[in-house]
Amino acid sequence: MSTAVPATKRDRTHYLYLAVIAAVVLGIAVGILFPALGKELKPLGTGFVNLIKMMISPIIFCTIALGVGSVAKAAKVGRVGGLALGYFLIMSTVALVIGLVVGNILQPGSGLHLTPEIAEKGQGQIAKSEGTVEFLLGIIPKTLVSAFTEGEVLQTLLVALLAGFALQKLGTKGEPIRRGIEHIQRLVFRILAMIMWAAPVGAFGAIAAVVGETGWKALQSLAVIMLGFYLTCALFVFVVLGLILGLLARVNIFKLLKYLGREFLLILSTSSSESALPRLIAKMEHAGVSKPVVGITVPTGYSFNLDGTAIYLTMASIFIADALDKPLTIGEQISLLVFMIIASKGAAGVTGAGLATLAGGLSSHRPELVDGVGFIVGIDRFMSEARALTNFAGNAVATVLIGTWTNEIDREQLDRTLDGRSPFDEATLLDENASDPGAGSSEDATQPNTR
Repeated sequence: MSTAVPATKRDRTHYLYLAVIAAVVLGIAVGILFPALGKELKPLGTGFVNLIKMMISPIIFCTIALGVGSVAKAAKVGRVGGLALGYFLIMSTVALVIGLVVGNILQPGSGLHLTPEIAEKGQGQIAKSEGTVEFLLGIIPKTLVSAFTEGEVLQTLLVALLAGFALQKLGTKGEPIRRGIEHIQRLVFRILAMIMWAAPVGAFGAIAAVVGETGWKALQSLAVIMLGFYLTCALFVFVVLGLILGLLARVNIFKLLKYLGREFLLILSTSSSESALPRLIAKMEHAGVSKPVVGITVPTGYSFNLDGTAIYLTMASIFIADALDKPLTIGEQISLLVFMIIASKGAAGVTGAGLATLAGGLSSHRPELVDGVGFIVGIDRFMSEARALTNFAGNAVATVLIGTWTNEIDREQLDRTLDGRSPFDEATLLDENASDPGAGSSEDATQPNTR
Protein backbone atom coordinates (compact mmCIF):
# COMPACT_ATOMS: atom_id res chain seq x y z
CA MET A 1 0.00 0.00 0.00
CA SER A 2 2.90 2.34 0.64
CA THR A 3 3.95 2.16 -3.03
CA ALA A 4 0.49 2.91 -4.42
CA VAL A 5 0.44 6.56 -3.45
CA PRO A 6 3.70 7.61 -5.10
CA ALA A 7 2.70 5.71 -8.25
CA THR A 8 -0.47 7.80 -8.56
CA LYS A 9 1.42 11.04 -7.98
CA ARG A 10 4.04 10.03 -10.51
CA ASP A 11 1.38 9.43 -13.16
CA ARG A 12 0.06 12.96 -12.72
CA THR A 13 3.45 14.55 -13.22
CA HIS A 14 4.04 12.21 -16.16
CA TYR A 15 1.14 13.93 -17.92
CA LEU A 16 2.64 17.28 -17.00
CA TYR A 17 5.87 16.54 -18.87
CA LEU A 18 3.98 15.11 -21.82
CA ALA A 19 2.26 18.50 -21.91
CA VAL A 20 5.68 20.17 -21.94
CA ILE A 21 6.68 18.15 -25.02
CA ALA A 22 3.43 19.06 -26.75
CA ALA A 23 3.96 22.72 -25.83
CA VAL A 24 7.45 22.69 -27.36
CA VAL A 25 6.12 21.26 -30.64
CA LEU A 26 3.28 23.78 -30.69
CA GLY A 27 5.72 26.61 -29.93
CA ILE A 28 7.93 25.64 -32.88
CA ALA A 29 4.89 25.59 -35.17
CA VAL A 30 3.72 29.01 -33.99
CA GLY A 31 7.22 30.45 -34.35
CA ILE A 32 7.48 29.23 -37.96
CA LEU A 33 3.95 30.01 -39.14
CA PHE A 34 3.36 33.20 -37.12
CA PRO A 35 6.78 34.68 -36.27
CA ALA A 36 5.35 38.02 -35.13
CA LEU A 37 3.02 36.27 -32.69
CA GLY A 38 5.86 34.04 -31.54
CA LYS A 39 7.97 37.06 -30.57
CA GLU A 40 5.09 38.45 -28.53
CA LEU A 41 4.93 35.22 -26.51
CA LYS A 42 8.44 35.65 -25.12
CA PRO A 43 7.20 36.97 -21.72
CA LEU A 44 5.59 33.57 -21.05
CA GLY A 45 8.94 31.82 -21.12
CA THR A 46 10.69 34.62 -19.26
CA GLY A 47 8.04 34.60 -16.56
CA PHE A 48 8.30 30.86 -15.95
CA VAL A 49 12.11 30.94 -15.69
CA ASN A 50 11.82 33.88 -13.28
CA LEU A 51 9.44 31.86 -11.12
CA ILE A 52 11.98 29.05 -10.91
CA LYS A 53 14.85 31.44 -10.22
CA MET A 54 12.75 32.96 -7.44
CA MET A 55 12.98 29.65 -5.57
CA ILE A 56 16.71 28.98 -6.04
CA SER A 57 18.05 31.12 -3.19
CA PRO A 58 15.74 29.77 -0.46
CA ILE A 59 16.27 26.17 -1.62
CA ILE A 60 20.06 26.52 -1.65
CA PHE A 61 20.04 28.20 1.76
CA CYS A 62 17.87 25.53 3.39
CA THR A 63 19.78 22.64 1.79
CA ILE A 64 23.25 23.89 2.67
CA ALA A 65 22.39 25.25 6.12
CA LEU A 66 20.80 21.93 7.08
CA GLY A 67 23.54 19.85 5.47
CA VAL A 68 26.46 21.73 6.98
CA GLY A 69 24.68 22.28 10.27
CA SER A 70 24.15 18.56 10.73
CA VAL A 71 27.83 17.67 10.22
CA ALA A 72 29.69 17.16 13.48
CA LYS A 73 33.03 18.43 12.19
CA ALA A 74 33.58 21.50 10.02
CA ALA A 75 36.63 19.79 8.50
CA LYS A 76 34.31 17.47 6.55
CA VAL A 77 32.70 20.45 4.82
CA GLY A 78 36.10 21.84 3.90
CA ARG A 79 37.20 18.48 2.55
CA VAL A 80 34.10 18.15 0.37
CA GLY A 81 34.41 21.71 -0.89
CA GLY A 82 38.13 21.42 -1.65
CA LEU A 83 37.67 18.11 -3.46
CA ALA A 84 34.77 19.54 -5.48
CA LEU A 85 36.68 22.67 -6.55
CA GLY A 86 39.72 20.60 -7.57
CA TYR A 87 37.53 18.30 -9.66
CA PHE A 88 35.69 21.26 -11.24
CA LEU A 89 38.97 22.89 -12.27
CA ILE A 90 40.28 19.71 -13.91
CA MET A 91 37.06 18.90 -15.79
CA SER A 92 36.56 22.47 -17.02
CA THR A 93 40.11 22.45 -18.38
CA VAL A 94 39.46 19.13 -20.13
CA ALA A 95 36.29 20.57 -21.68
CA LEU A 96 38.15 23.66 -22.90
CA VAL A 97 40.86 21.53 -24.50
CA ILE A 98 38.26 19.33 -26.22
CA GLY A 99 36.54 22.45 -27.56
CA LEU A 100 39.83 23.73 -28.98
CA VAL A 101 40.68 20.43 -30.64
CA VAL A 102 37.26 19.99 -32.27
CA GLY A 103 37.15 23.65 -33.28
CA ASN A 104 40.49 23.38 -35.07
CA ILE A 105 39.39 20.19 -36.83
CA LEU A 106 36.01 21.51 -38.02
CA GLN A 107 37.03 25.14 -38.64
CA PRO A 108 33.32 26.06 -38.83
CA GLY A 109 33.90 29.75 -39.57
CA SER A 110 36.02 29.25 -42.68
CA GLY A 111 34.47 30.75 -45.81
CA LEU A 112 32.02 33.04 -44.01
CA HIS A 113 32.07 36.79 -44.58
CA LEU A 114 30.69 38.68 -41.62
CA THR A 115 29.19 42.12 -42.20
CA PRO A 116 30.04 45.34 -40.32
CA GLU A 117 26.52 45.47 -38.87
CA ILE A 118 27.50 42.91 -36.25
CA ALA A 119 30.02 45.27 -34.64
CA GLU A 120 27.53 47.15 -32.50
CA LYS A 121 25.99 43.96 -31.10
CA GLY A 122 29.40 42.50 -30.35
CA GLN A 123 30.67 45.59 -28.57
CA GLY A 124 27.49 45.68 -26.50
CA GLN A 125 28.37 42.36 -24.90
CA ILE A 126 31.64 43.63 -23.38
CA ALA A 127 29.88 45.86 -20.89
CA LYS A 128 28.29 42.79 -19.33
CA SER A 129 31.57 41.01 -18.58
CA GLU A 130 33.46 41.35 -15.31
CA GLY A 131 37.01 40.76 -14.15
CA THR A 132 38.21 38.14 -11.71
CA VAL A 133 38.52 40.61 -8.82
CA GLU A 134 34.99 41.93 -9.36
CA PHE A 135 33.71 38.38 -9.52
CA LEU A 136 35.36 37.41 -6.23
CA LEU A 137 34.17 40.55 -4.45
CA GLY A 138 30.69 39.95 -5.84
CA ILE A 139 30.47 36.75 -3.79
CA ILE A 140 30.11 38.89 -0.65
CA PRO A 141 26.54 40.25 -0.35
CA LYS A 142 25.86 43.83 0.68
CA THR A 143 23.74 42.63 3.60
CA LEU A 144 22.87 39.29 5.14
CA VAL A 145 19.52 39.20 3.33
CA SER A 146 20.48 40.87 0.03
CA ALA A 147 21.78 37.52 -1.25
CA PHE A 148 18.17 36.30 -1.25
CA THR A 149 16.66 39.44 -2.76
CA GLU A 150 19.24 39.75 -5.55
CA GLY A 151 19.17 36.06 -6.45
CA GLU A 152 22.96 35.58 -6.51
CA VAL A 153 23.78 31.88 -6.15
CA LEU A 154 27.30 32.30 -4.78
CA GLN A 155 26.20 34.98 -2.31
CA THR A 156 23.46 32.67 -1.07
CA LEU A 157 26.02 29.87 -0.84
CA LEU A 158 28.27 32.01 1.36
CA VAL A 159 25.44 33.02 3.71
CA ALA A 160 24.18 29.42 3.91
CA LEU A 161 27.67 28.12 4.76
CA LEU A 162 28.04 30.71 7.51
CA ALA A 163 24.60 29.79 8.87
CA GLY A 164 25.48 26.08 8.74
CA PHE A 165 28.75 26.57 10.63
CA ALA A 166 26.92 28.73 13.16
CA LEU A 167 24.41 25.90 13.73
CA GLN A 168 27.36 23.57 14.33
CA LYS A 169 28.74 25.87 17.00
CA LEU A 170 25.34 26.23 18.68
CA GLY A 171 25.11 22.48 19.20
CA THR A 172 21.90 21.36 20.94
CA LYS A 173 20.81 24.99 21.37
CA GLY A 174 20.60 25.26 17.60
CA GLU A 175 18.19 22.33 17.20
CA PRO A 176 15.03 24.53 17.26
CA ILE A 177 16.54 26.66 14.48
CA ARG A 178 17.45 23.56 12.51
CA ARG A 179 13.92 22.19 12.79
CA GLY A 180 12.55 25.56 11.73
CA ILE A 181 14.70 25.55 8.59
CA GLU A 182 13.47 22.01 7.85
CA HIS A 183 9.87 23.25 7.95
CA ILE A 184 10.76 26.15 5.65
CA GLN A 185 12.41 23.70 3.26
CA ARG A 186 9.22 21.65 3.04
CA LEU A 187 7.23 24.80 2.27
CA VAL A 188 9.70 25.95 -0.39
CA PHE A 189 9.68 22.61 -2.20
CA ARG A 190 5.89 22.50 -2.09
CA ILE A 191 5.78 25.93 -3.74
CA LEU A 192 8.23 24.71 -6.37
CA ALA A 193 6.02 21.69 -7.11
CA MET A 194 3.11 24.08 -7.70
CA ILE A 195 5.18 26.28 -10.02
CA MET A 196 6.16 23.27 -12.13
CA TRP A 197 2.59 22.99 -13.38
CA ALA A 198 3.22 26.20 -15.35
CA ALA A 199 6.05 24.50 -17.27
CA PRO A 200 4.03 23.84 -20.46
CA VAL A 201 3.06 27.51 -20.72
CA GLY A 202 6.65 28.63 -20.15
CA ALA A 203 8.05 26.15 -22.66
CA PHE A 204 5.50 27.18 -25.30
CA GLY A 205 6.34 30.88 -24.95
CA ALA A 206 10.11 30.38 -24.89
CA ILE A 207 10.26 28.14 -27.97
CA ALA A 208 7.77 30.20 -29.99
CA ALA A 209 9.73 33.38 -29.30
CA VAL A 210 13.15 32.07 -30.29
CA VAL A 211 11.90 30.38 -33.48
CA GLY A 212 9.94 33.54 -34.37
CA GLU A 213 12.99 35.74 -33.84
CA THR A 214 15.61 33.53 -35.48
CA GLY A 215 13.84 31.51 -38.13
CA TRP A 216 15.33 28.60 -40.06
CA LYS A 217 17.60 30.63 -42.37
CA ALA A 218 19.85 31.71 -39.54
CA LEU A 219 20.15 28.10 -38.44
CA GLN A 220 21.09 26.91 -41.93
CA SER A 221 23.99 29.34 -42.27
CA LEU A 222 25.41 28.25 -38.91
CA ALA A 223 24.60 24.54 -39.08
CA VAL A 224 28.24 23.43 -38.97
CA ILE A 225 29.16 25.04 -35.66
CA MET A 226 25.84 24.06 -34.09
CA LEU A 227 26.13 20.44 -35.16
CA GLY A 228 29.79 20.32 -34.18
CA PHE A 229 29.03 21.84 -30.79
CA TYR A 230 26.18 19.42 -30.06
CA LEU A 231 28.30 16.43 -31.11
CA THR A 232 31.20 17.65 -28.97
CA CYS A 233 28.96 18.05 -25.94
CA ALA A 234 27.54 14.56 -26.52
CA LEU A 235 31.07 13.17 -26.81
CA PHE A 236 32.08 14.86 -23.56
CA VAL A 237 29.03 13.63 -21.64
CA PHE A 238 28.78 10.04 -22.85
CA VAL A 239 32.47 9.27 -23.36
CA VAL A 240 34.49 11.46 -20.99
CA LEU A 241 32.01 11.76 -18.12
CA GLY A 242 30.66 8.27 -18.78
CA LEU A 243 34.10 6.68 -18.46
CA ILE A 244 34.97 8.66 -15.33
CA LEU A 245 31.66 7.81 -13.67
CA GLY A 246 31.90 4.14 -14.62
CA LEU A 247 35.52 3.66 -13.62
CA LEU A 248 35.59 5.75 -10.43
CA ALA A 249 32.06 5.32 -9.09
CA ARG A 250 30.84 2.15 -10.86
CA VAL A 251 27.71 3.96 -12.03
CA ASN A 252 26.19 3.69 -15.51
CA ILE A 253 25.95 7.15 -17.10
CA PHE A 254 22.85 6.17 -19.07
CA LYS A 255 20.99 5.12 -15.92
CA LEU A 256 21.87 8.39 -14.21
CA LEU A 257 20.76 10.49 -17.18
CA LYS A 258 17.54 8.47 -17.46
CA TYR A 259 16.83 9.15 -13.78
CA LEU A 260 17.22 12.88 -14.53
CA GLY A 261 15.23 12.73 -17.76
CA ARG A 262 12.52 15.15 -16.68
CA GLU A 263 15.11 17.69 -15.63
CA PHE A 264 16.76 17.49 -19.05
CA LEU A 265 13.39 18.07 -20.70
CA LEU A 266 12.82 21.09 -18.48
CA ILE A 267 16.24 22.50 -19.39
CA LEU A 268 15.65 21.85 -23.08
CA SER A 269 12.38 23.77 -23.04
CA THR A 270 13.64 26.72 -20.98
CA SER A 271 17.31 26.79 -22.15
CA SER A 272 18.37 27.31 -18.54
CA SER A 273 20.10 24.79 -16.31
CA GLU A 274 19.07 26.89 -13.30
CA SER A 275 15.47 25.87 -13.90
CA ALA A 276 16.42 22.33 -12.86
CA LEU A 277 18.78 23.20 -9.99
CA PRO A 278 16.22 22.74 -7.18
CA ARG A 279 15.12 19.41 -8.62
CA LEU A 280 18.73 18.22 -8.96
CA ILE A 281 19.31 18.90 -5.27
CA ALA A 282 16.20 16.96 -4.30
CA LYS A 283 16.90 14.05 -6.65
CA MET A 284 20.54 13.66 -5.64
CA GLU A 285 19.53 13.47 -1.98
CA HIS A 286 16.88 10.89 -2.85
CA ALA A 287 19.50 8.87 -4.77
CA GLY A 288 21.49 8.42 -1.57
CA VAL A 289 24.06 11.23 -1.67
CA SER A 290 24.35 12.90 1.75
CA LYS A 291 22.94 16.38 2.33
CA PRO A 292 26.31 18.04 3.00
CA VAL A 293 27.77 16.74 -0.28
CA VAL A 294 24.68 17.69 -2.30
CA GLY A 295 24.36 21.05 -0.56
CA ILE A 296 27.96 22.01 -1.31
CA THR A 297 28.64 20.33 -4.65
CA VAL A 298 25.51 21.24 -6.64
CA PRO A 299 25.32 25.02 -5.98
CA THR A 300 29.09 25.40 -6.27
CA GLY A 301 29.11 23.41 -9.49
CA TYR A 302 26.56 25.76 -11.03
CA SER A 303 29.20 28.50 -10.94
CA PHE A 304 32.46 26.54 -11.12
CA ASN A 305 31.67 23.40 -13.14
CA LEU A 306 30.38 24.70 -16.46
CA ASP A 307 31.69 22.07 -18.88
CA GLY A 308 29.26 22.96 -21.66
CA THR A 309 30.10 26.65 -21.37
CA ALA A 310 33.82 25.83 -21.53
CA ILE A 311 33.38 23.90 -24.80
CA TYR A 312 31.23 26.69 -26.19
CA LEU A 313 33.76 29.42 -25.36
CA THR A 314 36.65 27.79 -27.20
CA MET A 315 34.66 26.64 -30.25
CA ALA A 316 32.93 30.02 -30.58
CA SER A 317 36.27 31.86 -30.35
CA ILE A 318 37.75 29.79 -33.18
CA PHE A 319 34.54 30.18 -35.22
CA ILE A 320 34.57 33.98 -34.93
CA ALA A 321 38.27 34.25 -35.72
CA ASP A 322 37.90 32.09 -38.85
CA ALA A 323 34.72 33.86 -39.95
CA LEU A 324 36.48 37.24 -39.77
CA ASP A 325 39.48 35.82 -41.65
CA LYS A 326 41.67 36.51 -38.62
CA PRO A 327 42.48 33.00 -37.34
CA LEU A 328 44.02 32.48 -33.94
CA THR A 329 47.53 31.09 -33.70
CA ILE A 330 48.22 28.10 -31.45
CA GLY A 331 49.89 30.40 -28.93
CA GLU A 332 46.91 32.73 -28.90
CA GLN A 333 44.56 29.78 -28.47
CA ILE A 334 46.51 28.50 -25.46
CA SER A 335 46.61 31.97 -23.92
CA LEU A 336 42.87 32.37 -24.50
CA LEU A 337 42.29 28.92 -22.99
CA VAL A 338 44.05 29.91 -19.77
CA PHE A 339 41.93 33.06 -19.58
CA MET A 340 38.74 31.11 -20.23
CA ILE A 341 39.55 28.64 -17.43
CA ILE A 342 39.26 31.55 -14.99
CA ALA A 343 36.59 33.61 -16.75
CA SER A 344 34.22 30.68 -17.27
CA LYS A 345 33.92 30.27 -13.49
CA GLY A 346 31.85 33.44 -13.33
CA ALA A 347 29.41 32.49 -16.08
CA ALA A 348 25.97 31.60 -14.76
CA GLY A 349 23.85 28.73 -16.08
CA VAL A 350 21.38 31.12 -17.68
CA THR A 351 20.72 31.80 -21.36
CA GLY A 352 23.09 34.42 -22.82
CA ALA A 353 25.62 34.48 -19.96
CA GLY A 354 28.21 32.77 -22.14
CA LEU A 355 28.20 35.71 -24.55
CA ALA A 356 29.56 38.05 -21.88
CA THR A 357 32.44 35.73 -21.03
CA LEU A 358 33.17 35.15 -24.73
CA ALA A 359 33.27 38.88 -25.42
CA GLY A 360 35.46 39.49 -22.38
CA GLY A 361 37.97 36.85 -23.46
CA LEU A 362 38.21 38.10 -27.03
CA SER A 363 38.46 41.69 -25.84
CA SER A 364 41.44 40.89 -23.64
CA HIS A 365 43.34 38.97 -26.33
CA ARG A 366 42.15 40.04 -29.78
CA PRO A 367 39.88 43.12 -29.49
CA GLU A 368 39.27 43.19 -33.23
CA LEU A 369 37.45 39.85 -32.96
CA VAL A 370 34.81 41.16 -30.55
CA ASP A 371 32.82 42.38 -33.55
CA GLY A 372 32.09 38.73 -34.38
CA VAL A 373 30.25 38.11 -31.12
CA GLY A 374 27.17 39.72 -32.64
CA PHE A 375 26.99 36.97 -35.23
CA ILE A 376 26.80 34.35 -32.48
CA VAL A 377 23.85 36.16 -30.89
CA GLY A 378 21.48 34.77 -33.52
CA ILE A 379 22.05 31.16 -32.54
CA ASP A 380 23.19 31.59 -28.95
CA ARG A 381 19.71 30.64 -27.72
CA PHE A 382 19.93 27.29 -29.49
CA MET A 383 23.53 26.65 -28.47
CA SER A 384 22.71 27.61 -24.89
CA GLU A 385 20.45 24.56 -24.70
CA ALA A 386 23.39 22.22 -25.31
CA ARG A 387 25.50 24.26 -22.89
CA ALA A 388 22.88 23.99 -20.18
CA LEU A 389 22.32 20.27 -20.75
CA THR A 390 26.06 19.56 -20.60
CA ASN A 391 26.54 21.74 -17.52
CA PHE A 392 23.69 19.94 -15.78
CA ALA A 393 25.02 16.49 -16.66
CA GLY A 394 28.47 17.48 -15.44
CA ASN A 395 27.13 18.63 -12.08
CA ALA A 396 25.05 15.48 -11.62
CA VAL A 397 28.11 13.31 -12.32
CA ALA A 398 30.25 15.46 -10.01
CA THR A 399 27.78 15.01 -7.15
CA VAL A 400 27.89 11.22 -7.43
CA LEU A 401 31.69 11.23 -7.70
CA ILE A 402 32.25 13.54 -4.72
CA GLY A 403 29.80 11.46 -2.68
CA THR A 404 31.70 8.30 -3.61
CA TRP A 405 35.15 9.72 -2.87
CA THR A 406 34.08 11.03 0.54
CA ASN A 407 32.07 7.89 1.44
CA GLU A 408 28.99 10.08 1.76
CA ILE A 409 26.71 8.05 -0.49
CA ASP A 410 24.31 5.19 0.19
CA ARG A 411 25.21 2.72 -2.57
CA GLU A 412 22.18 0.51 -1.97
CA GLN A 413 19.81 3.46 -2.25
CA LEU A 414 21.63 4.70 -5.35
CA ASP A 415 21.25 1.32 -7.04
CA ARG A 416 17.58 1.09 -6.08
CA THR A 417 16.93 4.58 -7.41
CA LEU A 418 18.74 4.18 -10.73
CA ASP A 419 17.08 0.79 -11.26
CA GLY A 420 13.65 2.36 -10.72
CA ARG A 421 12.88 0.45 -7.53
CA SER A 422 12.82 3.61 -5.39
CA PRO A 423 10.85 6.23 -7.33
CA PHE A 424 11.28 9.91 -6.59
CA ASP A 425 8.26 11.65 -5.04
CA GLU A 426 7.30 14.17 -7.73
CA ALA A 427 4.49 15.61 -5.62
CA THR A 428 6.59 17.00 -2.77
CA LEU A 429 10.06 17.12 -4.45
CA LEU A 430 11.40 16.42 -0.98
CA ASP A 431 12.80 13.19 0.40
CA GLU A 432 11.99 13.10 4.07
CA ASN A 433 14.53 10.33 4.70
CA ALA A 434 17.40 11.46 2.48
CA SER A 435 20.88 10.40 3.57
CA ASP A 436 21.82 12.65 6.47
CA PRO A 437 24.72 11.21 8.43
CA GLY A 438 24.81 14.15 10.76
CA ALA A 439 21.27 13.65 11.94
CA GLY A 440 22.24 10.36 13.51
CA SER A 441 18.88 8.82 12.84
CA SER A 442 18.61 5.23 11.72
CA GLU A 443 15.59 4.10 13.59
CA ASP A 444 13.21 4.20 10.63
CA ALA A 445 14.60 1.05 9.08
CA THR A 446 11.55 0.56 6.89
CA GLN A 447 12.42 3.54 4.72
CA PRO A 448 14.59 2.75 1.66
CA ASN A 449 16.80 5.80 2.18
CA THR A 450 17.91 4.95 5.70
CA ARG A 451 21.57 3.95 5.98
